[in-house]
Amino acid sequence: METNSETRNIEPTGPASQAEPGDRTIVTRRSFFLWLVAIGTAAMGALLAVPLVRYVLYPVFAKTTSVSWSNLGSDSKYASLSAPDRQIVKIEQLDGWREAVSQKPVYVTKGKRKGAVDDTEVLSAVCPHLGCEVPWSPDEGKFMCPCHGSQFAADGSLIQGPALRGMDTLPAKVENEELMVRYEYYQALLPFKKEVG
Repeated sequence: METNSETRNIEPTGPASQAEPGDRTIVTRRSFFLWLVAIGTAAMGALLAVPLVRYVLYPVFAKTTSVSWSNLGSDSKYASLSAPDRQIVKIEQLDGWREAVSQKPVYVTKGKRKGAVDDTEVLSAVCPHLGCEVPWSPDEGKFMCPCHGSQFAADGSLIQGPALRGMDTLPAKVENEELMVRYEYYQALLPFKKEVG
């Protein structure tokens, strides 16, 4: 049986036959709707991706909040201090997604050093030598570091080293007759106060 290998050239009819001779792109109703669905899906995907990208990148661009002010009680109760009064402050700080809450001891005392509010100072209980907690010794009438023997007067000034500076004063203010303090961290082993960011 012989096969007929004759090739026919069939001319298209209808709207497609009216296209320019060099134009091979023919938009049909079906291809238009496919493109419309593809563009709509891409736009919807982009809109849904925005919250996800913000969630993932938030800690990178979020700034750490400063430590909040802590209330130490009525200012009048510190008016007649004869010795440093140990208080515990609650520290809340937001860092990215993590909220850090901690408690630190401070001492409210009388003093004339820079940072005093109406003669009242709030001292960090951290030794400026190597960071040990410094207790008040009522028998000795001074702060005595149990780690390396540094000694400080009731107002926090340095009596004896190896610490290179006195106890650090913390920012304090009186607001609505309440004594407020903002806890800060300072670098050890320096003769001057330098806040640790």
